[in-house]
Amino acid sequence: MTTLAVFGGSFDPPHIAHVLVACWARLAAPVDRVLIVPTFQHAFGKQSVPFAHRFRMAELAMAPLRDVEVSDIERELGGESRTFHTLEALSKRYPGASFRLVIGADILNETHKWFRWEEVAAMAPPLVVGRGGFPTPDESPLVMPELSSTDVRQRLGRGENLRGEVPPAVLAYIAKHELYGAHA
Repeated sequence: MTTLAVFGGSFDPPHIAHVLVACWARLAAPVDRVLIVPTFQHAFGKQSVPFAHRFRMAELAMAPLRDVEVSDIERELGGESRTFHTLEALSKRYPGASFRLVIGADILNETHKWFRWEEVAAMAPPLVVGRGGFPTPDESPLVMPELSSTDVRQRLGRGENLRGEVPPAVLAYIAKHELYGAHA
């Protein structure tokens, strides 16, 4: 049976910590492939650049990784993104596959806000990645660098150099499309 890790998020923009987590999930966790799932419309009302940009940037960020693909399942579903519905749709798309949900340790304190969290956790038992400032889970020695998309967006808007923190192909895309206040 194939096991797929589902790593969802806004990816607004994707940065090197996202790439490291995808790499960890593929190489250190008991999974065969990793699906990167950009949210279509954030369930908590968070505003993002259009889905097409975030999807393409995620593709560019993950391109060097084998057995990691970016899924447009949430675009197909449309509307507000709910992990429960995404997993249901992925189950239909990949019949017979089992799923694991990749989340950061910071999310563990927010699961009460999630739609049908207990069912989500049953459908795709979480693979929890450590995150700075939060207790590190026993099953993951990896602690994601303290890097957030919010910080990246702010720093891009100020014209700061983010080499080494955002994949070069993503930085080039951001500049070309003048996203986040960046200029080509």
